[in-house]
Amino acid sequence: MNCRCPRCRSRDKERLLYHYLANATGIFDENVRLLHVAPERNLSKEFSKHRNIDYLTADINPNAGSGQVMVKMDITDIQYDDDSFDAIVCCHVLEHVLDDRKAISEFYRTLKPGGWAILQVPVSLSLYTTLEDPTVTTREERERVFGQANHVRLYGKDYKNRLEEAGFSVEEFEWTKSNERYGGPTNRYALNENEVIYRACKPKSRS
Repeated sequence: MNCRCPRCRSRDKERLLYHYLANATGIFDENVRLLHVAPERNLSKEFSKHRNIDYLTADINPNAGSGQVMVKMDITDIQYDDDSFDAIVCCHVLEHVLDDRKAISEFYRTLKPGGWAILQVPVSLSLYTTLEDPTVTTREERERVFGQANHVRLYGKDYKNRLEEAGFSVEEFEWTKSNERYGGPTNRYALNENEVIYRACKPKSRS
C-alpha cells in the first residue's frame, strides 16, 4: 500500500500519531514541555505552530531525517535532568538502538511524574517474544533476521512488557476500535489497521 499522502507527503504512522495526539491528549491546548526525538517533518511543523508547546527536537545525528534538530542526543544517555519533560514523542527509533532498555529507562527518568511518552516501534504480530541476537551484526544478516539492515531487533507482542519493566503504565490504543475521528470504517486517512499506539505514562508522585 502506498502510505504517503500525495498532498502533505506524510506517512500513515505520522497521520495516526497526529490524530491520536489531537483526540486523546491535550498537547495542542495545555502548556507542555515536549521532547521530540527524530522528529517527523509534518508533526514538527505542527508542534512548532503552537505557543503552548515548549518544543525541543533531538537526534543522535543532528542533520539527519527531516532536517537539523535543536540538540544532539544519545537517548541512552539523555543530557537533561530528572523530571524535565511533560511529554516525549519517539517513533520508530528504538529498533535501531542497541541498548533499548537503557533508552526506555532514560525516557522514564526525564519525564515528569504524570507525564506520558508515545514510543512507537514496528511490532511483528506473528511474534510473542521480541527477536534479538547480538551475534547478528552485518547489514545483510540484520536485513535477513530483523527485516531491515539498520534494525537490531524485531519486536514482538511483548513490547508492552519492556516498557512496563521501566516503570511505565502502558495503554495500547487500537484506532480501528475507536470512532470516526480516525477515518471510520472506510479508513479515509489510509492508516495502517495493524498499527497500535503505545502510550507510556509515568505515575504521579505519591503525596
